Amino acid sequence: MQIYLPIAELPVNFFLVLFMGGGVGFLSGMFGVGGGFLMTPLLIFYGIPPAVAVATEANQIVASSVSGAIVHWRRRGVDFKLGLVLLAGGVFGSVVGVWLFKLLRSLGQVDLIISLSYVVFLGIIGGLMLFESLRLMFRSRGGKVIPIRRPGQHTWIHGLPFKMRFHRSKLYVSAIPIVAIGALVGVLAAIMGVGGGFIMVPAMIYLLRVPTNVVIGTSLFQILVVTALVTILHATSNQTVDVVLALLLMAGGVIGAQFGARAGQGLKAEHLRALLAIMVLLVCSRLAYNLVVQPDDLFSISFVAEAH
Repeated sequence: MQIYLPIAELPVNFFLVLFMGGGVGFLSGMFGVGGGFLMTPLLIFYGIPPAVAVATEANQIVASSVSGAIVHWRRRGVDFKLGLVLLAGGVFGSVVGVWLFKLLRSLGQVDLIISLSYVVFLGIIGGLMLFESLRLMFRSRGGKVIPIRRPGQHTWIHGLPFKMRFHRSKLYVSAIPIVAIGALVGVLAAIMGVGGGFIMVPAMIYLLRVPTNVVIGTSLFQILVVTALVTILHATSNQTVDVVLALLLMAGGVIGAQFGARAGQGLKAEHLRALLAIMVLLVCSRLAYNLVVQPDDLFSISFVAEAH
């Protein structure tokens, strides 16, 4: 059954889009990720204009983040003070990112930048995840004890000025790296249509040393507000949010996430990370291939003499 998308300006298969939302929702529930870095490339592969795919996926992330943030808030797993400092950087990054998005779109380069951003970030993140997962699996099979950094051990981050105390996270750290991380996530949300959790969560754990029991909830709180702002800015500045497409993806994602969460319970953490890393690298490879392969339709630019 075909349904017309008013903003994307093309007809799509209703059940196929619903299935795509369910599939990414299943993977999100299984691996514990937002899924934006998988859904946006899939929409582009399907023929949705990249500008519409980015803005619409940001809208879907808002809906998926609400329920997760509420659950972690009830479990006292949200550091609101830390989240607000992250949010300060996130708001700045979102405004800058949407401005860059609009500028690149006016220059006709936004599709290229979106694809290049995904190739770079997915390649780095997927490669690191796969390396870490394989290292853990080999060490566990060999019976070796994996070294863990001591909780009280400090890094160069703790020597920066403008320190703040975060009681929920039991941290006393500079606000500079927190604002910087939030700003980076805001830019990524605007240009790539992702929540940024795949960068924020590792940064909070390994750079800021935030306890794991408040990392996910605080990250979801910041992502929720930032992606909501990005959606509003894209809708008002670029008019690229397709509500019909977003509703279909959200409906499929909610259903798929329930089954994915159950399926993921039977797998070990390192196996889950390895599977996710392989999937990320496959998407990265497909995007990189599309950048270098010769297109079906070739265009050339030439001057046409005016007839007098």
